[in-house]
Amino acid sequence: MVNTRRKKILELLENSNEIINATAMAEKFGVTRQIIVSDIALLRANGHKIISEKRGYFLEREANYGVKKVIICKHDEKGVLDEFYAVVDNGGRFLNVIVEHPIYGQITAELNIASRYDAQEFVRSVKESNASQLSDLTNGIHYHTILCPDEAAFERIKKELKKNNILQE
Repeated sequence: MVNTRRKKILELLENSNEIINATAMAEKFGVTRQIIVSDIALLRANGHKIISEKRGYFLEREANYGVKKVIICKHDEKGVLDEFYAVVDNGGRFLNVIVEHPIYGQITAELNIASRYDAQEFVRSVKESNASQLSDLTNGIHYHTILCPDEAAFERIKKELKKNNILQE
Protein backbone atom coordinates (compact mmCIF):
# COMPACT_ATOMS: atom_id res chain seq x y z
CA MET A 1 0.00 0.00 0.00
CA VAL A 2 2.86 2.41 0.83
CA ASN A 3 4.63 1.72 -2.49
CA THR A 4 1.31 2.11 -4.28
CA ARG A 5 0.78 5.53 -2.69
CA ARG A 6 4.29 6.65 -3.68
CA LYS A 7 3.67 5.49 -7.25
CA LYS A 8 0.41 7.44 -7.28
CA ILE A 9 2.14 10.54 -5.87
CA LEU A 10 4.72 10.29 -8.64
CA GLU A 11 1.99 9.83 -11.28
CA LEU A 12 0.15 12.85 -9.88
CA LEU A 13 3.28 14.98 -10.17
CA GLU A 14 4.11 13.63 -13.64
CA ASN A 15 0.63 14.45 -14.94
CA SER A 16 0.48 17.95 -13.50
CA ASN A 17 1.89 21.18 -14.87
CA GLU A 18 1.14 22.93 -11.59
CA ILE A 19 2.53 22.88 -8.08
CA ILE A 20 0.71 20.41 -5.84
CA ASN A 21 0.27 21.16 -2.15
CA ALA A 22 1.27 18.45 0.38
CA THR A 23 -1.96 18.98 2.34
CA ALA A 24 -4.03 18.40 -0.79
CA MET A 25 -2.10 15.19 -1.49
CA ALA A 26 -2.60 14.06 2.12
CA GLU A 27 -6.36 14.56 1.78
CA LYS A 28 -6.42 12.75 -1.57
CA PHE A 29 -4.58 9.72 -0.19
CA GLY A 30 -6.14 9.75 3.30
CA VAL A 31 -2.88 10.21 5.20
CA THR A 32 -1.22 13.02 7.14
CA ARG A 33 0.78 15.79 5.53
CA GLN A 34 3.90 14.46 7.30
CA ILE A 35 3.50 11.08 5.61
CA ILE A 36 3.38 12.83 2.22
CA VAL A 37 6.53 14.79 3.12
CA SER A 38 8.24 11.49 4.04
CA ASP A 39 7.04 9.87 0.81
CA ILE A 40 8.44 12.78 -1.21
CA ALA A 41 11.79 12.46 0.61
CA LEU A 42 11.96 8.75 -0.24
CA LEU A 43 11.01 9.39 -3.87
CA ARG A 44 13.82 11.94 -4.07
CA ALA A 45 16.24 9.47 -2.48
CA ASN A 46 15.32 7.07 -5.28
CA GLY A 47 16.37 9.61 -7.91
CA HIS A 48 13.12 11.39 -8.76
CA LYS A 49 13.68 15.10 -9.31
CA ILE A 50 10.90 16.48 -7.15
CA ILE A 51 11.27 20.17 -6.39
CA SER A 52 9.72 21.72 -3.32
CA GLU A 53 8.76 25.28 -2.74
CA LYS A 54 6.59 26.87 -0.13
CA ARG A 55 3.39 26.32 -2.18
CA GLY A 56 4.05 22.61 -2.74
CA TYR A 57 5.83 20.18 -5.04
CA PHE A 58 6.45 19.73 -8.75
CA LEU A 59 8.53 17.45 -10.92
CA GLU A 60 11.59 18.96 -12.56
CA ARG A 61 11.29 18.58 -16.30
CA GLU A 62 14.55 20.06 -17.54
CA ALA A 63 14.92 17.75 -20.49
CA ASN A 64 11.59 18.85 -21.92
CA TYR A 65 12.05 22.51 -21.21
CA GLY A 66 15.04 23.69 -23.17
CA VAL A 67 18.40 24.98 -22.06
CA LYS A 68 19.90 25.31 -18.61
CA LYS A 69 22.36 28.17 -18.15
CA VAL A 70 24.30 29.78 -15.33
CA ILE A 71 24.45 33.58 -15.21
CA ILE A 72 26.53 35.87 -13.00
CA CYS A 73 24.70 38.85 -11.57
CA LYS A 74 25.36 41.81 -9.33
CA HIS A 75 22.84 44.23 -7.90
CA ASP A 76 21.71 45.78 -4.66
CA GLU A 77 18.37 45.26 -2.92
CA LYS A 78 16.64 47.59 -5.40
CA GLY A 79 17.68 45.43 -8.36
CA VAL A 80 16.11 42.17 -7.16
CA LEU A 81 12.79 42.57 -8.94
CA ASP A 82 14.47 43.94 -12.09
CA GLU A 83 16.58 40.78 -12.18
CA PHE A 84 13.62 38.46 -11.59
CA TYR A 85 11.41 40.21 -14.14
CA ALA A 86 14.14 40.20 -16.81
CA VAL A 87 14.25 36.42 -16.61
CA VAL A 88 10.62 35.41 -16.08
CA ASP A 89 9.22 37.96 -18.57
CA ASN A 90 11.39 36.35 -21.23
CA GLY A 91 10.34 32.78 -20.49
CA GLY A 92 13.02 31.76 -18.00
CA ARG A 93 12.81 30.14 -14.58
CA PHE A 94 15.24 30.65 -11.70
CA LEU A 95 16.24 27.29 -10.29
CA ASN A 96 18.63 28.54 -7.64
CA VAL A 97 20.99 31.20 -6.35
CA ILE A 98 24.65 30.45 -5.71
CA VAL A 99 27.31 32.47 -3.91
CA GLU A 100 31.02 31.82 -3.40
CA HIS A 101 31.67 32.46 0.28
CA PRO A 102 35.32 33.01 1.30
CA ILE A 103 35.01 30.66 4.28
CA TYR A 104 32.27 28.16 3.41
CA GLY A 105 32.82 27.88 -0.32
CA GLN A 106 29.85 27.50 -2.61
CA ILE A 107 26.45 28.03 -0.98
CA THR A 108 23.36 27.17 -3.03
CA ALA A 109 19.68 27.72 -2.30
CA GLU A 110 16.70 26.66 -4.40
CA LEU A 111 14.49 29.45 -5.69
CA ASN A 112 12.07 28.04 -8.29
CA ILE A 113 10.84 31.44 -9.43
CA ALA A 114 8.91 31.26 -12.69
CA SER A 115 6.57 34.27 -12.63
CA ARG A 116 6.19 37.85 -11.44
CA TYR A 117 3.96 36.51 -8.67
CA ASP A 118 6.73 34.15 -7.47
CA ALA A 119 9.22 37.05 -7.60
CA GLN A 120 6.96 39.36 -5.62
CA GLU A 121 6.29 36.64 -3.04
CA PHE A 122 10.03 36.09 -2.63
CA VAL A 123 10.66 39.80 -2.05
CA ARG A 124 7.70 40.00 0.34
CA SER A 125 9.01 37.01 2.32
CA VAL A 126 12.48 38.54 2.59
CA LYS A 127 11.02 41.81 3.89
CA GLU A 128 8.59 40.16 6.32
CA SER A 129 11.23 37.87 7.78
CA ASN A 130 13.80 40.66 7.93
CA ALA A 131 16.26 38.15 6.46
CA SER A 132 19.33 38.82 4.37
CA GLN A 133 19.73 37.45 0.89
CA LEU A 134 22.71 35.23 0.08
CA SER A 135 24.11 37.88 -2.26
CA ASP A 136 24.48 40.18 0.77
CA LEU A 137 27.39 37.92 1.80
CA THR A 138 29.29 38.66 -1.42
CA ASN A 139 28.67 42.36 -2.05
CA GLY A 140 25.84 41.56 -4.43
CA ILE A 141 27.70 39.11 -6.68
CA HIS A 142 25.86 35.85 -7.19
CA TYR A 143 25.07 33.17 -9.76
CA HIS A 144 21.75 31.77 -10.88
CA THR A 145 20.98 28.56 -12.71
CA ILE A 146 18.10 29.34 -15.03
CA LEU A 147 16.01 27.27 -17.42
CA CYS A 148 15.01 28.78 -20.74
CA PRO A 149 12.78 27.38 -23.48
CA ASP A 150 15.51 27.98 -26.09
CA GLU A 151 18.68 29.92 -26.90
CA ALA A 152 16.66 32.87 -28.24
CA ALA A 153 14.99 33.29 -24.84
CA PHE A 154 18.38 33.13 -23.14
CA GLU A 155 19.71 35.88 -25.43
CA ARG A 156 16.67 38.08 -24.63
CA ILE A 157 17.28 37.50 -20.92
CA LYS A 158 20.96 38.45 -21.22
CA LYS A 159 20.07 41.59 -23.19
CA GLU A 160 17.56 42.70 -20.54
CA LEU A 161 19.95 41.97 -17.66
CA LYS A 162 22.70 43.95 -19.42
CA LYS A 163 20.31 46.85 -19.98
CA ASN A 164 19.67 46.92 -16.22
CA ASN A 165 23.41 46.67 -15.43
CA ILE A 166 22.85 43.38 -13.61
CA LEU A 167 24.62 40.80 -15.80
CA GLN A 168 28.32 40.32 -15.08
CA GLU A 169 30.48 38.76 -17.76
